[in-house]
Amino acid sequence: MSMNQQKQTCRDFSYLNDQKQDPNEDTEWNEILRDFGILPPKEEPKDEIEEMVLRLQKEAMVKPYEKMTLAQLKEAEDEFDDEDMRAIEIYREKRLQEWKALKKKQKFGELREISGNQYVNEVTNAEKDVWVIIHLYRSSIPMCSLVNQHLSLLARKFPETKFVKAIVNSCIQHYHDNCLPTIFVYKNGQIEGKFIGIIECGGINLKLEELEWKLAEVGAIQTDLEENPKKVIVDVMVSSIRNTSIYDDTNSSNSDNDDTK
Repeated sequence: MSMNQQKQTCRDFSYLNDQKQDPNEDTEWNEILRDFGILPPKEEPKDEIEEMVLRLQKEAMVKPYEKMTLAQLKEAEDEFDDEDMRAIEIYREKRLQEWKALKKKQKFGELREISGNQYVNEVTNAEKDVWVIIHLYRSSIPMCSLVNQHLSLLARKFPETKFVKAIVNSCIQHYHDNCLPTIFVYKNGQIEGKFIGIIECGGINLKLEELEWKLAEVGAIQTDLEENPKKVIVDVMVSSIRNTSIYDDTNSSNSDNDDTK
């Protein structure tokens, strides 16, 4: 076959090939086109089980250290090459920082009792950027007991914040009962918030959510409450008073009309 005939044949093959919809179809014509290099080699069907095995093998080979603890990484150091060791060092540092962050976040988690001579170390000179909430109380005052109950629950809910309590006489001599309970909120040695006496602390019927909101407003905790729970109560009271007033005004007006008649 001459060169021109071969070119013409190739053009014919290309034209006919364009009309084909499936190059992987098992036909004699497709085989001819493959022989001339016009069609690529036929794709062999992939075995699903073989694919799954290869994928699992690949996953097992890539970064096996990501499934290890820090202790396991230490034990398996001799099994890795230099490239793996560099990657492991980066990964180990990442895991270490995550662990430190978690430990710092979960550092406290309880309402601890301290004495007056621990005040400076535990509160004023507490760790940098750590919020500290201290309750000065007297056990004979019911409102103080209520605040301690709430603070115990909040300490577990917000373990990144330091919650402590102290009998007031061990910190301040001759402190008046009408100033109790007293809650101070510290950060970096500075008082960021204070609640002195029953009214400022929320009243004798103080709810846990109300105290949580107060501390969140100061910045000591990150609450998930969307609005001040006390505001809801106040709004209901105002609405009730307004409705009562409207009712009284209506009755008074009706009474005046009756008297006129």
